[in-house]
Amino acid sequence: MANFLSDLIQYRGLFQMILVLGIGGSFPYGFHISVINYPSLHIRKFINETWIERYGYPLHQETIMLLWSFIVSVYGIGGLLGSLYCGYLTTKYRKKKCQIVTNLIMLVAALFMGFCKMAKSFEMILIGRLLYGIGTGFSLTIHPQYVGEISPKKLRGFSNSTVSVFLTLGKFLGQIIGLRELLGSESLWPLLLASTGLTALIQLVTLPFFPDSPSYLLIQKGNEDAFMKAIKQLWGEGDHQAEIDDILKEKAAMKNSKTLRVLEIFKERSLRWQLYILVTIMTTLQLSGVNAIYFYSFEVFRTARFKEDLIPYISLGVGMCEWLSSIVCSSLIERFGRKILLCGGYVLMIFVLTLLTMTLSLQHQFLWMHYFSVTLIFSFVICFGIGPSGATVSIMTEIFSQSFRPSAFLINGCINWMCLFVLGMIFPYIVGSLGPFCFLIFLGILVFSSIFIYLFLPETKGKSIMEIKGEFNKLNFGRKQAVGTENNLSKEHTFCTKL
Repeated sequence: MANFLSDLIQYRGLFQMILVLGIGGSFPYGFHISVINYPSLHIRKFINETWIERYGYPLHQETIMLLWSFIVSVYGIGGLLGSLYCGYLTTKYRKKKCQIVTNLIMLVAALFMGFCKMAKSFEMILIGRLLYGIGTGFSLTIHPQYVGEISPKKLRGFSNSTVSVFLTLGKFLGQIIGLRELLGSESLWPLLLASTGLTALIQLVTLPFFPDSPSYLLIQKGNEDAFMKAIKQLWGEGDHQAEIDDILKEKAAMKNSKTLRVLEIFKERSLRWQLYILVTIMTTLQLSGVNAIYFYSFEVFRTARFKEDLIPYISLGVGMCEWLSSIVCSSLIERFGRKILLCGGYVLMIFVLTLLTMTLSLQHQFLWMHYFSVTLIFSFVICFGIGPSGATVSIMTEIFSQSFRPSAFLINGCINWMCLFVLGMIFPYIVGSLGPFCFLIFLGILVFSSIFIYLFLPETKGKSIMEIKGEFNKLNFGRKQAVGTENNLSKEHTFCTKL
């Protein structure tokens, strides 16, 4: 505790910037995933009433459901678009400037949402939802990169894990203010959907007072004065020579560089195993079953005979558990390392998911199984939050050097949004066909990933980017070639993130 307080004092500029980045970074992503479900009945009613007022006759229920489904899914389309163009734009115009522009997009989206009812236009909800998707597609790509680049080595794991803290906080607060007693009522739901305009405004006003990342200023811009000024503002007074030397080594490794298109990253031998790890952990993050747990929890709470009015509040407990467990992860990640938290989280989730499949399949035979299932739902979310939720983001940031990070996160964004879209489209059909046994699919994914990560992921705790790169060289080139390859790799490339 004493060490944390001393770090908080010395690195107060860093912690302030982490807060500012989180407010407008991963927070809106989590918020808009959870909040859209609460005003669903009000929005569908608004669509029908608007149509009647325009054309004099009501819409069919199937048409209303189709429009509602499109409102939900267009967020993923926008997120994919934002991710696709973010890498190229951040490379050309820098992350800080792109994040500021992202806030403007979010503010425009909030205006569309806030005035849709007054304008009697459900099309404004579609446009606002698309713009929110584009904005969060940018933010979710920029936030983890920015946080990882501004942090010293000893705090890098903690800083990276705060991405999941703000994401889960967004989910949790979306659940809270989405209650009908707050902004989830029929009269206030436009304000509910527009409320993240406030976080965008806060970041828009405060972010210009913080610097670009030190590694960007030195490696990309070659501005040593701005580099030292940024380090002093973020890390305070003290001996930071070891960190500076690591950044200089990374800059020296990038001296001879050429441009590659983003699709050519898959052909680069020096990045082969980093990409295997990236694809595995990101696919597992989305297909671990946690989204399915949220979907299934309402049904479990109903079969456990909780009153219908109490279910939204019990669901708040699920969101709060995920948020609190992500905070626990951020406090443990520098002590135990990324690999232990990731593999340990996978193993615990496998155990809980096995029990949950059994209890759900037997819940109609034994009444007490309902309550056991509720306990297991909370346990699964806690295991996810402490393990994969925070550790995944840290690993993604650390296994790629400064020059490769924009392209790597473009790939990461595509995987994230595509998995989210596919899961949303096919999961209801999987549940209809398999029932509680649908969790066996996620169970198989977790088993494969835990074995793969245990065998092939090197621990990144306390290591510089170049040291981590050396560990992967042993996998990419073989142990015998790794030593000779350190100074003579296939040239490190700066990616132009155009497809």
